[in-house]
Amino acid sequence: MTEHLAKTPVRSDVQAVIFDWGGTITPWHTIDLRAQWEAFASGMGAIACARNGLAAALYTAEEQAWRRGRTDGSSARLEDVLTAVGLDPQDEATAAGLAAYREFWEPHTFTHPHIPEVWERLRAAGLRVGVLSNTLWDAQTHRGFFARDEVLHLIDADVYSSHTPWVKPRPEIFAAAAESLGVDPIACVYVGDRSYEDVHGPQVVGMRAIWIPHSDIPEDQQVSHEATPDAVAHELSDIADIVLGWSGRST
Repeated sequence: MTEHLAKTPVRSDVQAVIFDWGGTITPWHTIDLRAQWEAFASGMGAIACARNGLAAALYTAEEQAWRRGRTDGSSARLEDVLTAVGLDPQDEATAAGLAAYREFWEPHTFTHPHIPEVWERLRAAGLRVGVLSNTLWDAQTHRGFFARDEVLHLIDADVYSSHTPWVKPRPEIFAAAAESLGVDPIACVYVGDRSYEDVHGPQVVGMRAIWIPHSDIPEDQQVSHEATPDAVAHELSDIADIVLGWSGRST
């Protein structure tokens, strides 16, 4: 089911559609974020008495990084979280911990089964497909997931906050995503599951926003705002119909 909500004039100049990753390209998962660091500490070989302390310190460092992003719009990398607790990202034990950390996350990284068809329809209509994600992980990691799921070839450009100074909803990162696709922000549609980052943020730079309201966003990560999405898609399969209706194109 599709809801068209925004009161802004309908334009027929859509050239690109940019997608959020977690909770949009991937199905939403409620994850115990402490458990990821417990897996890391165990993978490092930390003794039982030190394991809980290390996991708690890493959890706090990550929370602080995301909190800074919500307050001042600054980005962080996974390496920043590690160094914040005194770990060397190049150390052999740290590498073992990261292997366990990645194994923990693997089941939560798979592309939603509706995404390939949506992207193929958009590209067949002459539209460009992009990805823009707030993430601690580097581009190589995300591209590895897309390659595994055989959709990497359907992405024209991708931007990750870990490679920029900013996180969503800072306008600079949306502008960077549009630039990576070679189009003006007002010719882009953004699709995401978080109303502040993924509706308010893109609309500030002139993008239209499609909200996917199926994620259970923790209350402490929600930010009050007054933005209204241009459309609401309750199924990912609705996205192509919405965008093609706006663009006046068909497949």
